[in-house]
Amino acid sequence: MSRRSHLDDPLIATARALGQDQGGVVSRPQLYAAGVPRWLVARELRVGRWQRMSDQAICLHNGPVAEVGHWWAAVLQGGPRAQLDGASALVASGLQRFSVDRVRVTVPRGARVRRTPRYDIRQTRRWHRDDLVASGVPRTRPAVATVRGALWARTDREATYLLTIAVQQGLVTPTLLGSEILRVRRDRRRGLLHAVVNDLLDGARSLGEQDVLRDLQRHGLPRPDQQVLRHDHHGRYYLDMCWQRYRVVLEIDGIHHAWAENVVGDALRQNALSLQGDTVLRLPLLSYRLQPEEFFAQVRAALVAAGWSARAA
Repeated sequence: MSRRSHLDDPLIATARALGQDQGGVVSRPQLYAAGVPRWLVARELRVGRWQRMSDQAICLHNGPVAEVGHWWAAVLQGGPRAQLDGASALVASGLQRFSVDRVRVTVPRGARVRRTPRYDIRQTRRWHRDDLVASGVPRTRPAVATVRGALWARTDREATYLLTIAVQQGLVTPTLLGSEILRVRRDRRRGLLHAVVNDLLDGARSLGEQDVLRDLQRHGLPRPDQQVLRHDHHGRYYLDMCWQRYRVVLEIDGIHHAWAENVVGDALRQNALSLQGDTVLRLPLLSYRLQPEEFFAQVRAALVAAGWSARAA
């Protein structure tokens, strides 16, 4: 059969139509239900015009498979109630600057799991039909996917990063994340997620500052003055924490400090303080949750360099 007659075969055309919105990937049940016979599927795989993605998913060409094709292959392998979940669902919803090693799919507890080395397909007690996005590749809603992705992350650092960039990129709001975390009853990372989302929420800045004050005392460091008024030629502004005697300033940065509209103002303020002779340290709340000891060591070093002594305190 010539290549032209092969492409003109109505059964081949039927298969290609099925895969048009699925990254060129279809399942065996989809093909059989559409009237594509088993012998034709076997022939196309045998001669290498199609490729087997798993025992259930077939790619209708023999070239490189696009990312969306792998999403569909994973879901089709998982079965009728499978959905992309965690970071995989976020990437499918548009998350950038985050890579996923294996596509993650979840199915309800008790469902049959067709495992394959290529994709990570698991049962979960958290599966719920209402969590599904209504269009596109089956996947969990961004708020659900973000929380689960953070719970399943390899490290606390990765969990924090995922929560942060999902908010920064506008896929989810901190309020929605907070609501989803309330659904998590037991998990070793639940406390971390609560702390990070508090840092992401508008108005939670003061809560983070209270944590910092408590830890400064725990590390034997002097209590700073708070909300110290300063002036420059742009006007007046307040410093989060300042040891005025030692000219050391500690600025507490919530997530809003990473947004483009705040970057210039923060830089100008820090430069003005440096020109006035102050040592300026920055403490991002999200990083503070993960590496507090390193930040407090820097505060201690700055105070000691300015003449402070723990013995004289």
